[in-house]
Amino acid sequence: MTEEIFPCLWFDGKAKEAAEFYCGIFKNSKILSENPMVVNFELNGKKFMGLNGGPIFKFNEAVSFVITCDDQAEIDHYWNKLTENGEESMCGWLKDQFGVSWQVVPSILVSLMSDPTKAQRVSNAFMQMRKMDIEKLVNA
Repeated sequence: MTEEIFPCLWFDGKAKEAAEFYCGIFKNSKILSENPMVVNFELNGKKFMGLNGGPIFKFNEAVSFVITCDDQAEIDHYWNKLTENGEESMCGWLKDQFGVSWQVVPSILVSLMSDPTKAQRVSNAFMQMRKMDIEKLVNA
């Protein structure tokens, strides 16, 4: 296979607005091409397609995009930008203003959950959180 695999996101006439919104949040991001039906864009070098498909299909939590963050400042940045006109959920999950689901998680979470002496306490801690708090997870 010579072609890459990338997601196509179905919007109700707001593909360009969404692409501009996301490109304003993620570093190294840009709109690659556009026409009235499709907007191709990159977020941190990863290709996406936005399709103006109409109101037939809606986003849901069955598909989400995971953003792993190295520090609390990164978590705060992505969380605050993506929840602007969106909605918070639990355990680092959120929906942005277009209804796309995201998980904003610290990169250290995998190692914390792999430590058998801490895993249950860390799990209990993040189950109480909306936005992830690295300090509370480390100290759990």
